[in-house]
Amino acid sequence: MGKLVVVDHPLIKHKITIMRDKKTGPKEFRELLKEITLLIAYEATRKVPVYKKEVETPLTTTAGYYFDDNNIVIVPILRAGLGMADGILELLPNASVGHIGIYRDPETLQAIEYYAKLPRLNENSIIFVTDPMLATGVSAIKAIDIIKQNGGKEITLISLIAAPEGVKALQEAHPCVDIYTAALDERLNDHGYIIPGLGDAGDRLYRTK
Repeated sequence: MGKLVVVDHPLIKHKITIMRDKKTGPKEFRELLKEITLLIAYEATRKVPVYKKEVETPLTTTAGYYFDDNNIVIVPILRAGLGMADGILELLPNASVGHIGIYRDPETLQAIEYYAKLPRLNENSIIFVTDPMLATGVSAIKAIDIIKQNGGKEITLISLIAAPEGVKALQEAHPCVDIYTAALDERLNDHGYIIPGLGDAGDRLYRTK
């Protein structure tokens, strides 16, 4: 079973409180989302393998370590997941980036795919899927379905806020996927929004409502 990790660092708690505030505007919201993603990714990337190399210091030689981020793939779920991709790219600038477009039908709450463009994936690819809100889980499940169909195996989901219902659904559909989030909230409401949450992350990022 994949693990659920709530990264509740004091910096994250502080920043996510500002994001929850309905008075926070899109500029600050975008900046905070990128900053929090970077902090979560710091923990989520502990699984990235490192390799030994010899390095020469001003005084002597010593064993050092490096990682190969050519095998790392970031896949934001459009559109809100785009706001998180830059945070990971701050840490892993040579990572490849794919995009999956999914929207949730407001009547049925089912995930509808409208776009998918991925780099070449294989068993060595370390894939980070970004989506700020893990609510019902249908979008994340659909995205991971698509990634697996394209050869991806090592997959981690990074979210900002998760609902217990979404975590449960994702773990049942994809039990080997790790979930890293900044907050595990109380529940979903009748419309599939996270309570207390922070509203629609995409709308707040891009001021589309």
